[in-house]
Amino acid sequence: MAQNTSIPTAEIRPSRFVIDPEEAESMRQQMGIAALRDLLPALLPEAQKLARPAISRFHVGAAALGISGRIYLGANIEFPGVPLHHSIHAEQFLITNAALHAEPSILFIAVSEFPCGHCRQFLQEIRSASQIQILITGGSGGGSGDFRPVSYFLPNPFGPSDLLHRDIPLLLEPHFNDLIEEVEEFREINSGLEERLKMAALKVARASHAPYSGSPSGFALADGEGRVYAGSYTESAAYNPSLGPLQAAIVAYLAAGGGGGGGGVGEGIVAGVLAEREGAAVSQEETARILFSAVAPNARFSVNRLRVSAGSA
Repeated sequence: MAQNTSIPTAEIRPSRFVIDPEEAESMRQQMGIAALRDLLPALLPEAQKLARPAISRFHVGAAALGISGRIYLGANIEFPGVPLHHSIHAEQFLITNAALHAEPSILFIAVSEFPCGHCRQFLQEIRSASQIQILITGGSGGGSGDFRPVSYFLPNPFGPSDLLHRDIPLLLEPHFNDLIEEVEEFREINSGLEERLKMAALKVARASHAPYSGSPSGFALADGEGRVYAGSYTESAAYNPSLGPLQAAIVAYLAAGGGGGGGGVGEGIVAGVLAEREGAAVSQEETARILFSAVAPNARFSVNRLRVSAGSA
């Protein structure tokens, strides 16, 4: 968990993954930092504390400044007992966190370690990704030294422009997958929770970024207090860096302060619902069952089948 000790650090309240513009500006002024972007590296030690690297024990933190003025944090999450590809990379957490808060654009990112190829590829799903400025504070050689564009770290990218028409919405842009329920029968999960979970999963499935397979999906979680957290499936043009809907819902859960009791990422989760299109080219059901049973073994899991509405078919 190497850090450049010459960089000042900023303290935030525990389990904080989003900093509003007013608070970010106040922090900047208190620390005597010239620009908001320079606050990002100061937040990385706190972001690293939010990581859950149960397997590698290698804490990675990330922070981003959106065009809205909000600052988002991200951290790596690992899941014992399941294949490593279920892991959430810090940069994936970061971008998913921004998407969950309807952030339209990312301007600057700071990361505690050099982004792996997986994450450099994931960033390509954002329009004009090559222009996002990244600063690395750790890693071999002491980091990048200054903010550099994504194109510096991935100079010849393969991405959405290779597979999609330019009018197709990309990550962080509004999506509407015209889906409705396929099957009315739905297993009861918990009194008062069924409809809310089902509707939350449907809503995020409609917002899913799945232009390559045409298989949008979403996942909704509930805790013991009846609070619901949901996330959308996000595809990558390179396929493997895609992030599943359950992982996105876990990001929403952790970003809202869930799983903070020391009992694991899924502590407090009592139910989960996957919403996906019936007969889709890519189904999330089996892989979501595997991860969900590892994260929340005593929680109920159900699938809500969807179809494209008649007007869009």
